[in-house]
Amino acid sequence: MTLGLAPTQGDLLRSTVNYCHGRVPEDFIYAVLHRECFNLFPDAMFADLFTDVGRRSVPPMIVAVVMVLQRIEGCSDREAVDRFAFDARWKYAAGGLDFDYPGFVHTVLVDMRARLASSEAPDRIFQVTLEAARAAGLVGRKRVLDSTPLYDAVATMDTVTLLRSGIRGLLKVADADLESLLRAVLDRDDDYATAGKPVCAWDDAAARKQVVDALAKDGHAALAVLEGMELGKAVAQAGELLATLLGQDLDCVDGVFHIARRVAKDRVISTVDPEARHGHKTSARGFDGYKGHVAIDPDSEIITATAATAGNTGDAAPAAGLLANELNTPTSPEPAEESTGEVVEAGGAQAHESLAVYGDAANGAGALLVELEAAGATVMVKVQPPVAPGGRYPKDRFIIDTKAGTVSCPAKVSVPIRPVKAGGGRAAFGAICAACPLASQCTTSKAGRTISISAYEDELVRARQTQQDPAWREEYRATRPKVERKLGHMMRRKHGGRRARVRGLAKVKADFSLLAAAVNIARLGVLKISQIVPSAPAAVPA
Repeated sequence: MTLGLAPTQGDLLRSTVNYCHGRVPEDFIYAVLHRECFNLFPDAMFADLFTDVGRRSVPPMIVAVVMVLQRIEGCSDREAVDRFAFDARWKYAAGGLDFDYPGFVHTVLVDMRARLASSEAPDRIFQVTLEAARAAGLVGRKRVLDSTPLYDAVATMDTVTLLRSGIRGLLKVADADLESLLRAVLDRDDDYATAGKPVCAWDDAAARKQVVDALAKDGHAALAVLEGMELGKAVAQAGELLATLLGQDLDCVDGVFHIARRVAKDRVISTVDPEARHGHKTSARGFDGYKGHVAIDPDSEIITATAATAGNTGDAAPAAGLLANELNTPTSPEPAEESTGEVVEAGGAQAHESLAVYGDAANGAGALLVELEAAGATVMVKVQPPVAPGGRYPKDRFIIDTKAGTVSCPAKVSVPIRPVKAGGGRAAFGAICAACPLASQCTTSKAGRTISISAYEDELVRARQTQQDPAWREEYRATRPKVERKLGHMMRRKHGGRRARVRGLAKVKADFSLLAAAVNIARLGVLKISQIVPSAPAAVPA
């Protein structure tokens, strides 16, 4: 398929321009795209996705505009192409097309996403909006980090459904010969042809246990068939998934399998979307699916980076990736006094200003603090204060000297820090606590108080001390909440906002990036940027 080109001149009598101009406010995303679509998404920006021979594609600029509007309005693929066909604002946004400009089928959007995903610049639509904001001077050296749950697009399965679906998935990808071998070892009276739970008297506890045991034994028998075989990619993945399902929820006692009374740390929750996970926004509020992570410039509220992870991933894990460009960009020196040139401003912050990073306590991990300090950044990331049950002495009442390798308790007793394999160490007071007059205020353990020392203890202590400063707190409270409003803009639609439209981490990540691009364009309109010109073309291969 060759590159299609968007029309640059419409019919005066049939164009949507005269109809929409004056009716669509200038700061609405439709008007912003109408003015700037050829600058933001020129057809040549997507040239690497197409070949030199074949039929003409739908012009990529038009497809990109439809994808952006689809994300901002929370449409499915079919709804998006339907709106493009019949909503004058969508054709107006795509460069002022004629009312009767032909539509296209929804699979064009599917094809474009697949082409972008397999390219060397899969998030070029987001990047070009970021470069446009940067060229307009809207991106400074402050970053605020946060995350939000993205509910998965599939139903969470219980253990029985997971096991049966895992066996079905293996049979489905096996060729005829392997399928015959697999079915020969399956003992349950089940052809595994249809989805869902097996037939069972679910009110009967004995019947439930029998189903679990039979499914587990069928699964193990199927895996035994695969052992030692040279397997194709699909069969190997299905076998690995089945092995994971059998290992995460089951215990075996006296040769009988039963559901374990625990939840596996990295539990697979669906065979339809094996990368989704149980997540927790708070200790009392859980969700199933993924997390979307963002970094924003708090002055302009432009999104500067996005990431998506499984729902059980900590917020600090992708933080360095969100800040990769900033951490790798050295602070510019102060301008010389004799220089006649003006310092370029970006988002209200001068170019020589150092990086400042804001984040809540979920981001306050020692590894991130080390990276920020090494980059010379101003650390505005909150770190949770230590606590102890029953109002007893928290960890910060102890004097931890990592250089000397000792910990001193409130009773002025010091013990050595003994290193542990995972890094850091542990200081055990042991029998000393038995005769201590402060023991009742410190611990109830008969073995005495034990203090765990993080591998990043010094960084965490410095951060806790810094955030006691009233000026630090005032700056934090004035700046960090801005990311909450930005996440609210992104999540305002249920379909494609709070709930993912696609399955699989790679697709969720790309979709979240596209949503950020749409929100950025809308923000440029709100800020009344009169002309948008990206500072550099999207990074695509020659």
